[in-house]
Amino acid sequence: MAAVGSVDVELLVIQWLQAQLGEPVVVRDELDNNLLDELPTVQVERIAAGGDDGFRLDHALVDIDVYAATRGAAVALAAQIRGLLLAGLPGSTASGGVIGRVATISAPGSRPYENPGLRRIGATYEIYSHPVS
Repeated sequence: MAAVGSVDVELLVIQWLQAQLGEPVVVRDELDNNLLDELPTVQVERIAAGGDDGFRLDHALVDIDVYAATRGAAVALAAQIRGLLLAGLPGSTASGGVIGRVATISAPGSRPYENPGLRRIGATYEIYSHPVS
């Protein structure tokens, strides 16, 4: 049996969201210098928080930031992602993991970004996962 924490929740969410959103949305873990040329971009990062049950259930907190050319586009994509995560991700199996529960910790809202050529909307989600049995 796989150990607790063996599911890469960040990778699982990136792959799942990319499949749901399709082109031209870019879903990734890190930003690069071509961000303005790759809008809209969704950044997925597991933050240093959460925990586990000591057996196999992992409790991750995941930040998702949406970067778009306009505030309206960023807000709309962030709302779409929230709906997808809450309604579609639970029960999904991908990348060796099963998603059990998804909840919003911090709803999508404006986050500062130093480049005035784009807008950033971010949210934090709680995602429970375990390895595929």
